[in-house]
Amino acid sequence: MNSVPDSGVRPPRLDHAPAKPANALIRGAKVIDPRAGIDGNHDLLIRGGEIAEIGAPGSLVVPDGAEVIEAEGLHAFPAFVDPHVHLRTPGREDEEDIDSGTRAAAAGGFCAILAMPNTDPVVDDAPVLRSLQDRARAEARVPVGFTAAITRGQQGEDLIEMWELAEAGAAAFTDDGLPVRSAGIMRLALQYQRLAGRVLALHEEDPALSRKGVMHEGLISAALGMAGIPSLSESTMIQRDCSLARYEGGRIHLQHLSARESVEAVAVAKDQGVLVTCEATPHHLAFTDEAVRSLDTNYKMNPPLRSEDDRQALIEGLRSGVIDCVATDHAPHAREEKEEVFETAPMGVTGLETAFAALVTDLVMPGHLPLATLVERMTAGLEPFGLLVPTIAKGGLANICLADLTASWEVGDPGYESRSINNAFAGRTLTGRVLVTIAAGAVAYRERSFAIGVAR
Repeated sequence: MNSVPDSGVRPPRLDHAPAKPANALIRGAKVIDPRAGIDGNHDLLIRGGEIAEIGAPGSLVVPDGAEVIEAEGLHAFPAFVDPHVHLRTPGREDEEDIDSGTRAAAAGGFCAILAMPNTDPVVDDAPVLRSLQDRARAEARVPVGFTAAITRGQQGEDLIEMWELAEAGAAAFTDDGLPVRSAGIMRLALQYQRLAGRVLALHEEDPALSRKGVMHEGLISAALGMAGIPSLSESTMIQRDCSLARYEGGRIHLQHLSARESVEAVAVAKDQGVLVTCEATPHHLAFTDEAVRSLDTNYKMNPPLRSEDDRQALIEGLRSGVIDCVATDHAPHAREEKEEVFETAPMGVTGLETAFAALVTDLVMPGHLPLATLVERMTAGLEPFGLLVPTIAKGGLANICLADLTASWEVGDPGYESRSINNAFAGRTLTGRVLVTIAAGAVAYRERSFAIGVAR
């Protein structure tokens, strides 16, 4: 995976509230870190927020005052990262805010996230961006990077001041939720993007094809009498933007792939040398448009859930590496909005708290994806943006997720850390529970019933 080149502009920023550095011994966990080549039982000693020692089980001495985490039978991974999260701040703090959104991220095992700019106001100038960075330094439980829009107000017409926003620390540029309709504007954005040293993250959709669709166009949409969104609306825009990126030598990241044709288009582009990465969501990897027969609006999102053939193509793309990473597209909505009828309810579902368990349950346990591959894909999300790639290494900052892969739990019981409950996995029993998340060297989440001792 190619990271963004050095353009001389300041690197992207990740901000979070100060927290007490962890001093802990994780004892006897099964540690899996594909990047570090670790797959075995180890003790992990964390001192002052850094990984001080990695040793055989029972070989490390517990410092006085350190927490002792008895982890035999548990798994420790590099904590996850998510390049596609909606924090709804500013403008819709009733749905989510920086505190609740990063609590949800920590509960899901994430140590860093990127927030999307489709807020009110849109993040399209430096003052709005700086105000969010200030709030993150006061409220965020895990590091947050903020993206800025590609065009003013996400209207697809006038480019923002990319250099100024990059200098202010914007992590990427995206009109997320909306495509850049004009090929001319996209070409210009690719030219400026290279100068600003930031990636363009793209929501790929041709509105002339998707029109007023509310679900995947296919047999089920016809049976339900609902307007459909053809997979062609996504794949044709991917082909256009990959061609433009190849011509301009630009760097693009494609958000939430949903269709076989899209995976195939990305594979071709990568073979041609296009600097393109992409992501898939847990809900597109786990569900199909069959779920929409229930008319449950927690299955309404954009792009929509598609066919089983599309889902299998996404799984294979994730396994092969054509799809570089997992992203949740965590999109909170108010309860009353999602209680509308399917056709008028807003698109989008939450996902931070359920991503890992959902993919363990639906991909790893049935044998569709090796656990180590899932860990690698869930920790790769910020690499395209030149940002944090968590790994378990002596002397490195501790970013660790401790999980019980035997634990079963019902989604929504006893509640969510997120302010919103519109989760596609709500009510399902999943296997795999995050117990502790250490982010940027500090304990960001601890499952309520999980006991931890202190050495004396």
